[in-house]
Amino acid sequence: MKTSIHEKIIDTASNLFYIHGYHSTGINEIIAKSGIAKATLYGHFKSKEDICIAYLNHRHDGFMKSLEEFVGRRKKGKNQLLAIFDFLQDLYREDHFNGCWGIKTLGELSPKEKKILEVIQKQKKELLLFLGEVVGANIANLSKAEIERISSGLYLLYDSAITESHLFKNDWPIFMAKSIAPSLFADLEVE
Repeated sequence: MKTSIHEKIIDTASNLFYIHGYHSTGINEIIAKSGIAKATLYGHFKSKEDICIAYLNHRHDGFMKSLEEFVGRRKKGKNQLLAIFDFLQDLYREDHFNGCWGIKTLGELSPKEKKILEVIQKQKKELLLFLGEVVGANIANLSKAEIERISSGLYLLYDSAITESHLFKNDWPIFMAKSIAPSLFADLEVE
């Protein structure tokens, strides 16, 4: 029973934080929408900051698992290298698409909220490392520096596309990022 209440709090907070923002969502709203008592919430989380970290981890873990599966189902080569943009296109089509939850939260942080910042940085690094693995698995004979250059480029194009598609409420930034991405590996031997 404890796990389901814990998950319910995270799910409720996730929806509220993602749609309305971290600072715009109060503890009392999370409690009311979860249908729990204040003592129950604090039995699971010590602070709103802890709830935010659970929210970020919940979103990131689901995102990474889905992305890895999505990329793995693609044909090797260029299809896997560009899969992150097709994945983003699918995310964009979902109801309540509000861009990147990490960047959205980052925009609300004060300099004192370092624990949350560190979680977001760690998650962005995990995405960058995953993209490096995809690059290394799909382009032959690359140095570590070349893998970092290409994966960093894909990462920056992806992050810009997710932010700009949310800003403009349109998917043209995703298509543009996907069309630019092959220039990162145009002269290389894609498997």
